[in-house]
Amino acid sequence: MSLKARITEDMKAAMKARQSARLSAIRLLLAAIKQREVDDRQELADPDVLAVIEKMLKQRRDSIAQYEAASRQDLADTEKFEVGVLSAYMPQQLSDEEIAAEVRAVVAAVGASGLADMGKVMGPVKARLAGRADMANVSAQVKALLAG
Repeated sequence: MSLKARITEDMKAAMKARQSARLSAIRLLLAAIKQREVDDRQELADPDVLAVIEKMLKQRRDSIAQYEAASRQDLADTEKFEVGVLSAYMPQQLSDEEIAAEVRAVVAAVGASGLADMGKVMGPVKARLAGRADMANVSAQVKALLAG
């Protein structure tokens, strides 16, 4: 079953169970997927759906930080709930050690030697770790490895 089909089935289950908050979060996700499909004029495959979910998670995390800074815990709690719903569709996140191993393998494969080669490394690393790691963390690890 594709990821999009699984999300649609979860929406139907949330409707039947009358879980309004969960249903709302899933509908937002499906709307974002549909918008991307309309924009790209093609049906999204699982990696593309994961990219949409990743983008939504980043938006929610940014919103949580802003809401908490503004002392709006009610809105932050809503965003945290949505993060929980969206995170359920992401693959298992890699540990820092697993990320470091992947980064070392790509650095060796492309023959990178310094910070100037960071762009050459990040492309293949992003492709390998898409959806399984926070790219800000990956970027920091690549930078540290190439600088040191």
